[in-house]
Amino acid sequence: MARQLHVELVAVEEKVWSGDADIVMARTTEGDLGVLPGHAPLLGQLAEPGQVRIKHSGGQEIAFDVSGGFLSVTATGVTVLAESCTPASAQAAH
Repeated sequence: MARQLHVELVAVEEKVWSGDADIVMARTTEGDLGVLPGHAPLLGQLAEPGQVRIKHSGGQEIAFDVSGGFLSVTATGVTVLAESCTPASAQAAH
């Protein structure tokens, strides 16, 4: 069984999403970041405006538009703390 990341996506007023994922992708002030299981610990400031994409096993992906906040990677997973967070607008399938 492949390792997965435990992901917590939290806005100021509520927990938006929690679960396991294969990869988390986000844009930070330092550039685009892809986090896989086993990634080195880090703390990054989210770019504004930005988007966080979470890919589940089987290829299913969900996306959230975020404003402000941070992304924290630890040995136990990824936590995204955003000032605001909403499901991304539906876009045409790629």
